[in-house]
Amino acid sequence: MDRTADVDRKTNETAISIKLCLDGTGKHEIDTGIPFFNHMLSLFSAHGFFDLSIKAKGDIEVDFHHTVEDVGLVLGDALNKALGDRKGIRRYGHITVPMDDALTSVTVDLSNRPYMVYNVPSIPFSGAGFSVVLAREFFRAFSTRAGMNLHINVFYGQDEHHIIESVFKAAGRAIDQATSSDDRLTGICSTKGVL
Repeated sequence: MDRTADVDRKTNETAISIKLCLDGTGKHEIDTGIPFFNHMLSLFSAHGFFDLSIKAKGDIEVDFHHTVEDVGLVLGDALNKALGDRKGIRRYGHITVPMDDALTSVTVDLSNRPYMVYNVPSIPFSGAGFSVVLAREFFRAFSTRAGMNLHINVFYGQDEHHIIESVFKAAGRAIDQATSSDDRLTGICSTKGVL
């Protein structure tokens, strides 16, 4: 089965093009105009073993919010499309990832029922332009459009960069688990018979 997707979205604020292959090796080509966001998405791709191409242009001279949120929306659409009918996937994924001072757990259910929990310690904004609040907006948009139940729990951390990095790495690995196939499954992993 070809688990790939190619999705474009254009608004008055952003133009986003994403190509996603769930069964890749972690190759990535990311250009959002936001260097830190590029780095985080590259980590997501590498740790999830997704081949990912993102080209995004947005009104980053205003702020990063529109671009970050819209990349989340389009990536969610791409994941949803690449999953198809979701037959044979494990559906659930869970991982805990350390990043120096930060420790993050991400748990995923590809249930087609979007919901997000985002527990991150309150830390002073670093002023670097990308924050835990922007990361939250990305994951909210991503989980909504992907039909994903997403729980992000940062147990502790002092450095904003390390916290955000641990979240993106853990998300990649948890989603990789959830999207992987299980030979024991002949249909949908649900007693309802549908996700």
